[in-house]
Amino acid sequence: MSKKVEQAMAFHDKGYNCAQAVACSFCEEFGIDQETMFRVSEGFGLGMGMMDMCGAVTGMLMVIGMENSVGNLDGKKPSKGDTYKKAKAYAQKFKEMEGSYYCRELKGVATGMPLVPCSQCIANAVELTEQYLASEKA
Repeated sequence: MSKKVEQAMAFHDKGYNCAQAVACSFCEEFGIDQETMFRVSEGFGLGMGMMDMCGAVTGMLMVIGMENSVGNLDGKKPSKGDTYKKAKAYAQKFKEMEGSYYCRELKGVATGMPLVPCSQCIANAVELTEQYLASEKA
């Protein structure tokens, strides 16, 4: 288990939602203070509060956006298309690992049989995020 996964799990144990646990684990890489990231990511937990897209996945996608975005369009080529492509690819990787990327399906709301616990979603989202960041530096 990586230090980032351990940190994300500790955040979740402390009460952070899944999106916050993942996103806040990568604050240092982007020079963002944890309070800001905590606030930005709060509405994305519990599948955006509607049991839709998994919070751990949205936390991962926030970090992918932080790494890939040009930051503004002042004389720069837009990066959103490329970011969407990368976000889709990594969300798909998560889905292949867990069987879904929807909170309600992961928690087994309709079936009564959860696919995986939140802790596993967080760990795998952090690991995928680490893989993404490593591939961008290669």
